[in-house]
Formats: sequence, C-alpha cells, structure tokens
Amino acid sequence: MPSLFCLPFMAPVFCLLLAFFMIASGNAQGPPSPGYSPSSRISSVTFNQGFRNLWGPQHQRVDQGSLTIWLDKTSGSGFKSLEPYQSGYFGAAMKLQPGYTAGVITSLYLSNNEDHPGNHDEIDIEFLGTTPDKPYTLQTNVYIRGTGDGNLIGREMKFHLWFDPTKDYHNYAILWTPSEIIFLVDDVPIRRYTRKSDATFPTRPMWVYGSVWDASSWATENGRYKADYSYQPFVGRYTNFKISGCTANSPASCRPPSASPSGSGSLSRQQVSAMNWVQRNYLVYDYCHDPKRDHTQTPEC
Repeated sequence: MPSLFCLPFMAPVFCLLLAFFMIASGNAQGPPSPGYSPSSRISSVTFNQGFRNLWGPQHQRVDQGSLTIWLDKTSGSGFKSLEPYQSGYFGAAMKLQPGYTAGVITSLYLSNNEDHPGNHDEIDIEFLGTTPDKPYTLQTNVYIRGTGDGNLIGREMKFHLWFDPTKDYHNYAILWTPSEIIFLVDDVPIRRYTRKSDATFPTRPMWVYGSVWDASSWATENGRYKADYSYQPFVGRYTNFKISGCTANSPASCRPPSASPSGSGSLSRQQVSAMNWVQRNYLVYDYCHDPKRDHTQTPEC
C-alpha cells in the first residue's frame, strides 16, 4: 500500500486522490493498538484549575470545566497555563469546526515567546483550517531559540487523521522530556523528535497555550484559501485538560511522565509499530524530506 506522503512538488489533487484510494482500500480503520495509554496515568483538570484567558476574553466561554473559544471578524481568543514547565505531559480533548475553515488555526502548544521575544522556543499542535472538500491537516512543529522569529527554521511534520476531528472529541497531547518530544493522538504516538544536540532541542521552561486565530497568509495551502467571515464564528472546543510534569521551579530530581509502560521514557516496540503505521498512511509532509529546504539548518535530519 502506498503511503499518503505528499511532497511539495506533488499536485494537491494527487494527494487527495491518494487519500480516497487509501480509504477505499480499507486503510481508514485506524492504527494498530499502541498497547499503552500515557493519558490514563494522568488526572484531568478543569480549565480554571490549569489555565486562564490570555486574550479575547469576550470570545471565550467556560462551562463545567470545558472551554469554548471562537474567532470572528473582530477577534479570536487564546489561553495560557497558570505555570511554566520544564518538561511534562500536556494534553486536551478537542473538537473542531466542520465546513469552511480555511485560514483558521486551532491550536494547543508550548512556548516561551513572552519570556524570550525574538529568541523563543515552541512545540506546536496546530490544526490547519480547510475547505469542505478536503480533510483537516494536523501540523506538528518544533522551534528552537528564535528559529521561528525571522529565520523561519520550522521543523514541521503534517498529518491527516484516520477519523473526522469535527465529529467528536479526540485527545491530542505533547509529551516533552529532557531527551525527546512525542506527539500523541488518542494515545497513539504520531511523531517522536529526539534530542540529538542542545542546539536542536528546546530546554528552557515553556508555558502551555491554546488559541483560535486567523492565519490566512499561510495556513491553508500556503495561503491560497483565506478565512471567509461569512462562515463565522469559527469555534474550537476543548475539554479533558491534562497537565502533569515539572514546573520551572521543580527540583532537579523531578521527572516527567513516561511515554511507555516500561517507565524508561522510550517508546515500546508496539508503540513504535503504531507510530510507523500512522506515518506510512497519514503523513503528508516531512521537513526532512523537503527538497526546497536548506538542511544545513536542520542537522537533525
């Protein structure tokens, strides 16, 4: 079975046809079980126990610990954790808006951009809005020490999903340890970014953020489709927040949660198998395989 791996020079229609071919061929049943659920070891918190509004308070509603934020032509909205962290598990169940959402980003991410403007670190889960005939794209990204502030050295890996993220809530998470970053969807690892050097890995404390905002200049097919406010409001829903880790003030002995049942931090063979399945079937962009990129700037590739 060919993988859904769309390099920049491939026509979008080819990628779409390949997606339909995969679904028709029975690849839409979901990944094999990873055999372990890191989220099951972490208690949920309500929004107010872990977060506060950062901007757009008039576009935010909290109900029984769950959060709804929305974007219209006047504003979007964002939130921020109550504490900064130096490692940990950070997740939430999210439900996305159906229909025309081009240009709109719905996100959950770690950043220290307020502490280090122009020189910040970031770990992203971003849903790139779309047109009704195409699936959402889940973009994962890692920035280190300002490489997103002007040099634009992103480390993007983009995925389609094996389900419709607008139909129900699904759990999305970032597990950041001193040695690796693991991105998870419903406890299935989809990407592992390992620490190969201090220069290519974020080590400074970060806060947890989420937002919905207008990124029309780049979000959907490199800006081809813009946000259309005749479809407003664009709504993002979050619940089942999970935060567990080492705050910026934790002692050096603090250890973040483990990704695997062994407690060693590295993924089990079964988890790696599930991750490989996702990357074979639903990975649509990998910066390391982009011939237009200058890979001297991304030595980890």
